[in-house]
Amino acid sequence: MARMLGYSLTLGTADAWAAFIFVASARLSIAERGALAFCALNSLDPDDAELTAAAAIGEAGAPLPTFLGGMEEARFWASCASRSERKAYALACFEAMSATDQAAFHRHISEMEVAA
Repeated sequence: MARMLGYSLTLGTADAWAAFIFVASARLSIAERGALAFCALNSLDPDDAELTAAAAIGEAGAPLPTFLGGMEEARFWASCASRSERKAYALACFEAMSATDQAAFHRHISEMEVAA
């Protein structure tokens, strides 16, 4: 693995890093790959770490406009969105609601069972 990392760093091409992924998947345990990812992300400043993680995992981007009611599209978008996207859009939507709608939303979520 150490040699493979050296080759990937030396070549620095997309193909070299794709080969590193292949070899790392075959030779390293999940815990080892997680530790490697953790250390690599922590070596970056927070903004770059978030962008890198988002590029690796994928983000949903902005929600699409709704056409037929919206809940199905909203639920699909939420299933694809990252945790930070869901939190940002949920808060922004809540803040944009009228006081009456905020109260109704609060009642709705207060009645739901929250998964631990």
